[in-house]
Amino acid sequence: MKTTNPEAEADVPDEQLDRAIEELRGVLKEEEKRADAGEPANAGPEQAASDNIIMNIPVEVQIVLGSAEMPVSELMSLQKGSTVALNRRIGEPVDIVVNGRRIARGEITVLESDPSRFGIRLTEIVAGSKSA
Repeated sequence: MKTTNPEAEADVPDEQLDRAIEELRGVLKEEEKRADAGEPANAGPEQAASDNIIMNIPVEVQIVLGSAEMPVSELMSLQKGSTVALNRRIGEPVDIVVNGRRIARGEITVLESDPSRFGIRLTEIVAGSKSA
């Protein structure tokens, strides 16, 4: 039987995301230098390979409607039909979290193309948040 360390596995996507972010920053700096020098923005196959690496990294996207805190006894008494009150009110923005980092806030909307489904309209991009 193989045992795994869930914390170590959780660090791998974060390491990949951090590496991709650093690589993206490097690419952006290179493109700024090229633009200042009058060179074309996309310089060739190396750039395309770099873009593909970044764009193919899987990320987990969560939309956080709210949270609740309760004692274990209350948690254990939950059953089908129970209602849990969240810490947000109707109409307040929801958090968009990618790999455990809050990156944006938005409002819940009904999709025009499919009224039976919800979507999120981004209203704010959060800079530099580490956790939700």
